[in-house]
Amino acid sequence: MLRDGRLNKLLVEPAAVATGDIAFNLIIFFLVCASVQPDSGKRQDLPRSEPTKQQEEKTQNIELALSRTKQVVSVNGDPVKIDELPARLRRLLEGKRRPEDRVVVVKSKPDVPYDHWIAVTTLVQDLGASITIQREEERTVTVGD
Repeated sequence: MLRDGRLNKLLVEPAAVATGDIAFNLIIFFLVCASVQPDSGKRQDLPRSEPTKQQEEKTQNIELALSRTKQVVSVNGDPVKIDELPARLRRLLEGKRRPEDRVVVVKSKPDVPYDHWIAVTTLVQDLGASITIQREEERTVTVGD
């Protein structure tokens, strides 16, 4: 509009009350849309803490401890002469059909002769067992005051 030959530029601002109403309506709209679909998580079967039959059937691995002496090997803590070792391992492995039951842990110190280690691990493999190696290391632990 022209008033006294000038263009009248008036800014029209919406009422402050209307802004609050619009924000309130938007919040209600998003809350309704978000709550239409109920939360349903993924179904999971959690294990119980009670011992089961499967846990009771779990077998213990056979442990061979090699030392510098080539005549004696420790089998599960018992000293066994090297010539008696194949028969002893066969007895311990008989009846074990699953690969996870036929695991033999071979413990050796750094001073074990290589040919002794090779002979024992080859025997274990020939009997159809799996080898897991555990190297014993000496550590010095210092306790502070």
